Amino acid sequence: MDLEGILNYRRSVRVYDKAKKVDTRKVKHGLDLATLAPNSSNMQLWEFYHVTEPDTLTKLSKACLGQTAVSTASEAVIFVTRQDLYKKRLKFVLEFEKGNIQRNSPEDRQEKRIKSRELYYGRIMPLLYTRFFGIVGLFRVILTKAIGLFRPITREVSESDMRVVVHKSCALAAQTFMIAMANEGYDTCPLEGFDSKLVKRLLKLPRGAEINMVVSVGIRKGSSGIWGERCRVPFDEVYHKL
Repeated sequence: MDLEGILNYRRSVRVYDKAKKVDTRKVKHGLDLATLAPNSSNMQLWEFYHVTEPDTLTKLSKACLGQTAVSTASEAVIFVTRQDLYKKRLKFVLEFEKGNIQRNSPEDRQEKRIKSRELYYGRIMPLLYTRFFGIVGLFRVILTKAIGLFRPITREVSESDMRVVVHKSCALAAQTFMIAMANEGYDTCPLEGFDSKLVKRLLKLPRGAEINMVVSVGIRKGSSGIWGERCRVPFDEVYHKL
């Protein structure tokens, strides 16, 4: 299939054919491809938990309120945000960027570009991703409002704003994964109906981790796997040309 065919094929499948199994290696490869998704400042504050064991899948199904989209699935992936790992990821990205500049930039521009990355990943990003009961976020909001009196500036910098940023980036990875699965002829269903406390307990996640979404994987059970025709708001209601 070409891209348009893949996007038209992909549906949120609610019932899978339990007799038809998926290839775990292909699902894992789909997650590898998911890491290519665009994300804010290349922070990659995500983790993917690939559920393949039947017992774990049964427990996950319970945490997902018994939905057939999980109880009949062959496998599932839990997409998790890890804003609490921002220091570790910052260090990794900064070191990569330094090497990237040294390998690919003209020598006379390397020093300036490295200093620019050090400022961005060494000072600005740590300030943006720090959380402390909303206090640091409030400081950021006040600061950006003051600067915004004189020039354009990103204004969504509160602690809740940054949480949204992390979840948006993780959702892009989840969407990339679902497209990759459709390319394999596999079906998926993204779910937000779950008990996040139970899912976190199942994965033994630390307090700073959050569940972005659960995506079940399998092969649809004929026409009963999807809820009839696809419904979309008319395109001319959402498309605005400027």
